[in-house]
Amino acid sequence: MTTKPRGRPRSFDRLTALEQATMAFWEHGYETTSVSDLTRAMGISAPSLYAAFGDKKALFEEVVQAYAVSYGAYGGRAFEEEPTARGAFGRMLTEAADVFTDPAHPRGCLMISAAINCSNPEVEQALRDRRNSNLTSFEERIRRGADAGELAAGTDAATLARLFGAVLQGMSQQARDGATRAELEAVADAAMLAWPAVPAATD
Repeated sequence: MTTKPRGRPRSFDRLTALEQATMAFWEHGYETTSVSDLTRAMGISAPSLYAAFGDKKALFEEVVQAYAVSYGAYGGRAFEEEPTARGAFGRMLTEAADVFTDPAHPRGCLMISAAINCSNPEVEQALRDRRNSNLTSFEERIRRGADAGELAAGTDAATLARLFGAVLQGMSQQARDGATRAELEAVADAAMLAWPAVPAATD
C-alpha cells in the first residue's frame, strides 16, 4: 500500500514568483502595492503567497535581499574590481545610469523608490538602514583610496560619500521621471568633476 504525500505540491515556480513580486514592488513601491496586486502579478492565490512567502512585509524583505545581489549589485562589483576609488565611483555611477534606465524592468532603484510614502515604520527603517549601510561602504572605499595616496590628506571622506549617495539617489528619481541613459551618464560624468585631485608627487 502506497502512502499519499501530504499536502498539495506547489503549483508555481518560487523564483519566478519572487521576480514578479520584485517587478511589482519596484514599479509601485511598498505602500501602494497591495496583496491583490502581488497575487495578480505573481499569478498565484493569496493563500499560496502566504504559504510560500509569509505576509506582504516578509515578501518585500525577501525581494529586497534578492534585489541587492542581482539588479543592485553593480556598486559592490565596482568597489571590488576597480583598483582605485575614483574608478570605482565612476563605474558605479555609469552602471547605475544603465540599470536605472533599462527597459527590461521598472526605472530607478527599488530601494530608493519603494520607500516613498511608506507608512510602515519597520519597512521604512529597514530601507533606511540599507541606504545608510551603502554610505558607510562609500566612506570606507574613499578612506582606502586616501590611505593608498589617491586623495589628499584631510579629504572629508564622509562628506564625499554623502555627495555620491545624493547623486545616486537623484539619478534614480530622474530615471523615474524619464531621464535617458545618456542624460544620466552625463550627470555621472559631471559628478566625477567633484572628485578631489590626486595629490601632487613630492621629491
